[in-house]
Amino acid sequence: MQLRRIVWYALLGAILVAALVYAFRPQPVPVDLAAIERGELTVTIDGDGQTRVREVYVVSAPVPGRVLRIERHVGDAVVANETLLATIQPGDPTFLDRRAQAQAEAAIKAAEAAFALAEAEQARALAELDFARAELNRAEQLAKRGNVSQRDLDRAKLELRTRNAALSTAKASIEMRRFELETARAALIQPGEEGGEGDRQACCVEVYSPVDGRILRVIHESEGVVAAGAWLVELGDPHDLEIVVDLLSGDAVRIREGAEVTIEDWGGVSLAGRVRRVEPYAFTKVSALGIEEQRVNVIVDFTDPQEKWQGLGHGYRVDAHILDWRGEDVLKLPLGALFRDGDSWAVFVAEDGVAKLRHIEIDHGNGREAEVLDGLAEGATVILHPGDRISDGVRVLSRSEE
Repeated sequence: MQLRRIVWYALLGAILVAALVYAFRPQPVPVDLAAIERGELTVTIDGDGQTRVREVYVVSAPVPGRVLRIERHVGDAVVANETLLATIQPGDPTFLDRRAQAQAEAAIKAAEAAFALAEAEQARALAELDFARAELNRAEQLAKRGNVSQRDLDRAKLELRTRNAALSTAKASIEMRRFELETARAALIQPGEEGGEGDRQACCVEVYSPVDGRILRVIHESEGVVAAGAWLVELGDPHDLEIVVDLLSGDAVRIREGAEVTIEDWGGVSLAGRVRRVEPYAFTKVSALGIEEQRVNVIVDFTDPQEKWQGLGHGYRVDAHILDWRGEDVLKLPLGALFRDGDSWAVFVAEDGVAKLRHIEIDHGNGREAEVLDGLAEGATVILHPGDRISDGVRVLSRSEE
């Protein structure tokens, strides 16, 4: 009886120990798995781009003055040398300060005095002409009777011609003084004292479109005073678009003209393009983090027909993916499986439910996949995003089998 009780207690203890061992044994770590396979791998240089009209024409004011309100609107079609874009009227004179006004008033008085002097000179010249004419008449009468020499007669004729010339000089002087007086009075014109609206319209400058196309932007819409060269309207052909992508100079040196480009995130299907030019000039741009960066503009042309991208316009944002490298039959693995182990790249391979550490060599890669040169074979299963619970020899379980 005593022996049976001991056996019974021993059996219960063994069952309890077995249950505790089973309960506290290491459990497999649930993980995400991915298979290594062969396929196409493309490496792209990505950047934000902006569409723009290939040839933009900025129409500016040819002369300073007051530009009337521009009635054209963005998107309106224009015809070269026919579509009126803007009308420029003469500008108002500036206000005179006290010194300038006093000088202008003094100039008027001086011009009036000079005009009166010229009139007096004309009256004197006219009187001397009358006297010379009378003298010539008397000399001619005396010459007929032989009472005056031929020399005296010629002198009388010369005096008459001289007095005629003096009268012409006096008349010209009066005209000159009259214009000087008008000029002096014009210097006193204040803003708002010009001639009527009809006079202003007669001397206006009309600005016409230099090219066929559409209005892209009205820069100076409202009526106002502009300087010569002030921008008024931007013109261009919205059907002749290109894309400009600004990239870091370190990325731009890897791009070659003619490289394939994929355009996405513009509001439609993916579009195809090709690099036309990598500009040789870099510019400084401050990033959102306040870091100065050297950027380079890369110009891309559409290769798809216009029907596929006709919804795009000038200044629209797009995402450009420029092809840097492509492999057709490449052994590749997901980038999320990679991590650094010392100076080497490594992955955890799941073999028979156990994680095994493998050091590998990789080459090309994009944001999703990397090319495997050595260390893995096709069909191997790697652990994605291994955490701190994963180490060499740890039992693992695919989350899809839980």
